[in-house]
Amino acid sequence: MLESNITNLLKKTLRASIDNKEIAGANFMVIKDGNEVFYHEDGLADLETGRRISRNSIFRLYSMTKPVTATAVMMLLERGEIDLFDPVSRYIPGFKNQRVEKNGERVPVSRDVTIHDLLNMTSGLVYGGTDTAGQQTDILFQELDSRLHSDNPMSTMEFANRLGQGPLSFEPGAYWQYGTSADVLGAIVESVSGMRYGQFLKKEILEPLEMNDTGFWLSEEKRNRLAKVYQDDGEGGLKVYTDSHLGINHHMDCEPVFESGGAGLVSTIDDAAKFTTMLMKQGSYNGVQLLKPRTVQYMTSASLTDGQQKGFDTWHSLQGHSYGNQMRIMTDTGKAGFIGGKGEYGWDGWLGAYFSNSPQDGLTVLFMVQKKDAGTMAITRKLHNIVFSSL
Repeated sequence: MLESNITNLLKKTLRASIDNKEIAGANFMVIKDGNEVFYHEDGLADLETGRRISRNSIFRLYSMTKPVTATAVMMLLERGEIDLFDPVSRYIPGFKNQRVEKNGERVPVSRDVTIHDLLNMTSGLVYGGTDTAGQQTDILFQELDSRLHSDNPMSTMEFANRLGQGPLSFEPGAYWQYGTSADVLGAIVESVSGMRYGQFLKKEILEPLEMNDTGFWLSEEKRNRLAKVYQDDGEGGLKVYTDSHLGINHHMDCEPVFESGGAGLVSTIDDAAKFTTMLMKQGSYNGVQLLKPRTVQYMTSASLTDGQQKGFDTWHSLQGHSYGNQMRIMTDTGKAGFIGGKGEYGWDGWLGAYFSNSPQDGLTVLFMVQKKDAGTMAITRKLHNIVFSSL
């Protein structure tokens, strides 16, 4: 277990963030060498009713879904069912004859987008922006959201096909930019496996790891455990946020047709810990081998070329890091904006769900919160720094 002065500091720091109304509530876990050494919960999951955050509170992961999707792709890679340099168009017809935006014009791409590009966010697919590629992606997401509860919702594969038919923001492999690549990976898993993406995850990852509270929607008996999302109210307080975002049904109360490999999962801190522990234990958990050690080593290594790294370096809060297979990887501890270990990897989500694995330290930290536009917040880094500085 962590020393009492460290545990007290963690609790005090989290409580200060809640008292300052930065967040409504959260839970936090530290795992050392495969054993839980600290867990703490504080604050509310529902400010209006006074329902407290608990160990079994359920959180929308948003982009913390992406490493799970990368794991699914690595499983196909191990089985020889895909090659990372396969063109995406082999699996998703909409990616045939793609075009890229150059100087305001759409011209044919110099080469096809590959699975490797998708894994490393070097595909030219973006989440939005001022160029035509970004604008068209925004319009597609608006349509996805508008059809969410209609008689004709957009499917995972339709979304991927439509993305492919739009222009790329840059030539495949030329640069790094965060975007919709993981959603396309989910559609590739569907194409290769012949299953819906959610079915594949359930059969191959979630059930073997006993991640029983993780999925793309919640049954009725679990919905009262879903934490509410809050946003700043502009007056130093918090107000509830309920809009759908990136094609995700906010209330998680019906099975979606669009299963987002980039943002769609909900989970608990204990379920997330099973996934992170599997990676820390070289692909195995409780006697179940999901991935082989060499595959995990590959998956958690920095993958960007010098040219691509220039794109990632624009993410100012991730100085000292590179990227690979849907995760950040710390490459220079001196340049990083928080204390950590070389080779430490992980990712976060739009609403603040966060994990970090440091193999050289045998250390995992997990933080679960629901705050609009959170990503990795100051409170996340503060807690992380307390843990890593105490080693």
